[in-house]
Amino acid sequence: MLQKSGIPEGKGIGGFPISGLFMVCKNPDVVAQHYAKVYGQAQVGAPPMSVPHLDSRLIEGKESLLFGPFAGFSPKFLKFGSMFDLISSVKPHNLITMLASGAKNMSLVTYLIKELMQSKEKRVQTLREFVPNAKSEDWDLVVAGQRVQIIKDTESGKGTLQFGTEVISAADGSIAALLGASPGASTAVPVMLEVINKCFPQHIKEWEPKIKEMIPSYGMRLLSKPELIGQIHTSTARTLGLNREPQPMQ
Repeated sequence: MLQKSGIPEGKGIGGFPISGLFMVCKNPDVVAQHYAKVYGQAQVGAPPMSVPHLDSRLIEGKESLLFGPFAGFSPKFLKFGSMFDLISSVKPHNLITMLASGAKNMSLVTYLIKELMQSKEKRVQTLREFVPNAKSEDWDLVVAGQRVQIIKDTESGKGTLQFGTEVISAADGSIAALLGASPGASTAVPVMLEVINKCFPQHIKEWEPKIKEMIPSYGMRLLSKPELIGQIHTSTARTLGLNREPQPMQ
């Protein structure tokens, strides 16, 4: 879509899709033993988003366990996209960028190939570092999602692989695109603020009072305002229903 917009800011940018695979357990006896989110450490040479973790989750209303992620590959840019997404995104303006990225990231390519060649039992062995008595028959492998890593030319050279999120916008503010690996809840607010600042600079002064009403810390450095941090923490906990009144002793 960014390429079809024709804006010059979209030139020279490529994307490489990676699937996120997870082991899922729905055995109620196993699920009942774990109610936490436990993180490990990424393997040496593995990308940042590969940090293994064991999660308690509700999947379609049923308590389940997730373990992963394991890297997978599909040429689709969306989980239910087209098999031609990747090849059709390679254009004359980003071909060299894409090729340079492959040459510069051979360790990552090797890691991805090793991940794709793993058997289910090999993945279960990794799981047993978290759940030593895990049984293979209790766990199934599912494709949890699809992400597209940004590839672009930077000051450090051509074909630099970006692991964050990035807003690309037209100079006239008519269109903006969010690219990157994890455009979820953790990035939603700063991304939208960046879009507002880039695309509607003429309205910032007018909108600032409303923005500050919604985000009291807007435009401030919280490191120098510990009292404001406490107020925001209290307000957020109240909004999310995380406050719990102490119960009287029986």
